[in-house]
Amino acid sequence: MKTHYIDIHCHPSLKPYSKSFKYEPPKQNPLDSGRKNSIWMYNPPNGLEKFINRIATLTKFSQTDMTALAKANTEIVVVSLYPFEKHFLSKRVWGWKGLTDALVNLAASISQKRIDNVLNHSSYFEDLLDEYRYYLQLHNQVQKIDGVIYTYRVVKSFDEIEQNLAVNTATKKIINVILSIEGGHCFNTGLKMDIDTAKPTEVMANVLAVKQWEHPPLFITLAHHFYNELAGHARSIGIKVLQDNQNRGLDTGITSLGFEVIKLLLEATAGRRIPIDVKHLSLASRKAYYELLDTQYANVNIPIIASHGGVTAHRSILTPNVTDYPHKTLWFNNIDINFYDDELIRIAKSNGLFGIQLDERRIGSKKAISQSKQWFPNKRKQLQKKALLVWRQVEYIAEVLNAEGLYCWGIQSIGSDFDGIVDPINGLWTAENIRDLGEEILNHAKAYLKDHSASLQPFNRITAEMIVEAVLRDNAFQFIKLQF
Repeated sequence: MKTHYIDIHCHPSLKPYSKSFKYEPPKQNPLDSGRKNSIWMYNPPNGLEKFINRIATLTKFSQTDMTALAKANTEIVVVSLYPFEKHFLSKRVWGWKGLTDALVNLAASISQKRIDNVLNHSSYFEDLLDEYRYYLQLHNQVQKIDGVIYTYRVVKSFDEIEQNLAVNTATKKIINVILSIEGGHCFNTGLKMDIDTAKPTEVMANVLAVKQWEHPPLFITLAHHFYNELAGHARSIGIKVLQDNQNRGLDTGITSLGFEVIKLLLEATAGRRIPIDVKHLSLASRKAYYELLDTQYANVNIPIIASHGGVTAHRSILTPNVTDYPHKTLWFNNIDINFYDDELIRIAKSNGLFGIQLDERRIGSKKAISQSKQWFPNKRKQLQKKALLVWRQVEYIAEVLNAEGLYCWGIQSIGSDFDGIVDPINGLWTAENIRDLGEEILNHAKAYLKDHSASLQPFNRITAEMIVEAVLRDNAFQFIKLQF
C-alpha cells in the first residue's frame, strides 16, 4: 500500500509568511530552512508542545512545512492562500484591544508585526498577492533533506503534475503545489466589521485577475470566519470573547455581489473555471448556491467541493434535526458548519470531493472525542482510537451514498486544515503521522467489511486496501485530473 497522501486543504505558509514580517525586508521566503520565515523550516512538536495542545488546544508547532511534507513522501498538495482577517483583531474585548492580539497570536502562532500589518493594511487582495508571491520565491529551488534532493513547484495544470511525477526518482523529488484560496474577502471585501466597503468594479476586476494568474487556484472557499459582503457564513469561532466579532452576516444568504462573483468564477471563459468550495458557507448560502446550480447550471457539471469538514449524521439542510441514522448521531458534531446527508449525495453526483478535517472540534461529538482519549501511554492504542474518528467519517459517507445506489468510496479524502487555526487530533499531529493514520484506517476498514460487506451494493464491495488508497490519495488525484 502506498504511504503518501494528498491533502486538499492545508496552510503551509500561514506561520512562516506571518513570521516574515519580523524581518527586513518582510514577506521573504528564504531557502535557509533554519529561518522561521522559511516555508522549509522543520518544527515538529516536542513533548511539551503536545502536552500544551492537549491541555489548551494550542498548536504552536508546524504541521505541513515543506520539510514535513517531504518526510511524508508528499507528491501533491493543495495549499490554501488566506489573507488573515482583520476582525480577529479589530474590536476591543473587556475594554482592552490588545487582548485579541494576544489570543490570536496564541492560537495562530504568527507575530505581532504581522498583526500590526493586518490591522493597518487596506487591501486583502494585495495581501493575497503577497502570499502568492511568497510561494513563488522558492518555486523550483533545491533543498536537501535526509540525503534526498527536493524542490517544490507551484503547478498550473494536471499535465504539468504528470510531467513532474514522471521525473521523480529515489534521490530527486518534486512536490507539486496546487493553489486554492480560503475566503472571498480576498477580492477586497469586508474590510470593516460594521459597514460595507466593497467596490463592485474593483471586486470583479480582482476576480478576473485571479482567474488569469499563471497558477490559478483549483477552487475558492467563498466564505470564511467573518462577513465578507458576498455570502453569509456559519459559526466557526470557539473563543467566546471573539464570537461577537463574527455576528454580522452570520447565517445570512448570498448577496447580489456574491452571485456576480460566483458566476464569474464559474465562467469557463476569460480564464479557467474555478469551482466554489462550500465550506464555511451558512445554511442559507448553501441553499442558495445549490439552487443556482440546479437552475442556471443544470446542464453544466459543476463539482461541489467541501474542502475540510465533517458530517452531521442528519438528513438535510432543510431538516437539520432529522436523522435516518439515529444510532450514529452520537458519533458526530451536528453543527451547521458541518455537512448533511443530502449534501454528501450532491457532492457525489457532481463528481466533487469531501475533505475530512483533522480537527477534534469538528470531526466528532464531545462524547466521541472523550471516548477516543487514551489515558495510559500507548501510542498504538491512541492511534487506533483516534483513527476511528476519521474512519467513522469515511464509513458514514459510504453508507449514505450506498443507500442512494451510488459508488460510495469516491468522494472521501483528507482536508486536514493543518497549520490553520486547528486543534489537531491527538497523535495525528503533522503530515508525517498520516502514514500511521492510514495503517489504522486499514484495520478499521477490514473490520467493517467483515461485518457489513453484504449490505453494500455489489459495485461497492472493494478491498480495505482500495478504500484506504481512495481516501488518502486516489479520490483527490482523480478530482485534480478531471478539474485541473
